[in-house]
Amino acid sequence: MEHPLSQFRYCPKCGSEHFETHNEKSKICKDCGFVYYFNSSSATVALILNERNELLVCRRAKEPAKGTLDLPGGFIDMAETGEEGVAREVKEETGMTVTQAEYLFSLPNIYIYSGFPVHTLDMFFRCTVTDTLHFEAMDDAEEVFFLPLQDVHPDDFGLASIRKGLQMFLSGIS
Repeated sequence: MEHPLSQFRYCPKCGSEHFETHNEKSKICKDCGFVYYFNSSSATVALILNERNELLVCRRAKEPAKGTLDLPGGFIDMAETGEEGVAREVKEETGMTVTQAEYLFSLPNIYIYSGFPVHTLDMFFRCTVTDTLHFEAMDDAEEVFFLPLQDVHPDDFGLASIRKGLQMFLSGIS
């Protein structure tokens, strides 16, 4: 896969085309001296269990991995905490209100957005919601439903970090 920095041809500060590789994670402008570091974007993943010990899963409505299973979550907005971001994403995708978000672990990922590889740090949260009976598929979720834990198979999930995160989560609660 081509390094994401290769897609940045002009200095974002002065517009110069003398924007060259500085090291494996940055570029430098030879005209104004600006150094741009390509860092991971923060993203969240919600693990929501109901009283029957079933996991809330979504079916992706959009690429990447359209049609595969996923967990609620997404990118964190600027000036938003991880807990605020996961609560907002759960609300946007399911209509559910998160009352508690407990950080569990994080995993690096590469998320292809509009053909562009976005390096992310996916933060997994175990979330408690006000009501597990009322929810609907919204935003980029085609379908939302609870799945018994014994029927959760990580290979059915389309994104690599979600598969790995589910393996970690399921091995910790089994």
